Amino acid sequence: MKTIDAGKTHYKRLNEQIRQAITEGETHLKLLNVNGHRYIGAGLHCKQPVLIEIFGVAGNDMAGFMNGPVTILCNSNAQDTLCNTMNDGKVVVRGNAGDVLGYGMRGGKLFVRGNVGYRVGIHMKQYEGQVPILVVGNRAQDFFGEYLAGGVLVALGLDLEAGESPVGDYVATGMHGGVIFIRGPVEDFRLGEEVRPFAAEQDDWARLKPILDEFAADMGLEGVGFSPDEFIKLQPVSTRPYGKLYAY
Repeated sequence: MKTIDAGKTHYKRLNEQIRQAITEGETHLKLLNVNGHRYIGAGLHCKQPVLIEIFGVAGNDMAGFMNGPVTILCNSNAQDTLCNTMNDGKVVVRGNAGDVLGYGMRGGKLFVRGNVGYRVGIHMKQYEGQVPILVVGNRAQDFFGEYLAGGVLVALGLDLEAGESPVGDYVATGMHGGVIFIRGPVEDFRLGEEVRPFAAEQDDWARLKPILDEFAADMGLEGVGFSPDEFIKLQPVSTRPYGKLYAY
């Protein structure tokens, strides 16, 4: 294991140190005193498993375009645009995170224990067996799953009072692929016109339960139980929600 003290190090130099350590064969990095450093793990393309532990607040664009069996474990909060167009790997944030998480995400997993901001999961997509997964432990703000084209989005509402919705307004606006699972109530006025709510069925639960088990293990929530009747499923009712706007 290699320990790197980010301290007052410029983000560019920190990322150079991370890449150099991985090139030299390190598979476990511990980053101390991270304070908004940007681009951690961005563009990494690893063939061997690598674990990067972050102590402090991770900055914007962490894990953007990341590929390969890389796991980034952030023990505190993280800022915006995590996992932008990420192709593979896993990011675990044990606090809160910001806006536009998982933009264009094409594979891998992003787990956030707390709250997230706006436009989370926008335009996620999938191809054959490559399916991105994004799980929010508590609440997401407006435009959750906007323009979703593929993948799995989950909002759990773990810390909310009974009756509170774990999502904001304009949920799944423009969604034309993938699936969203929400644990808790979602009023119709919050939904985009392109989707409809359905009850989670047995096949859905078979798909969702392993994701929830992995999320609980990563967050130390093994005692928290989930059941399929707690979830609703959002799916698009059209594969071309804006066809009439752009074609005649």
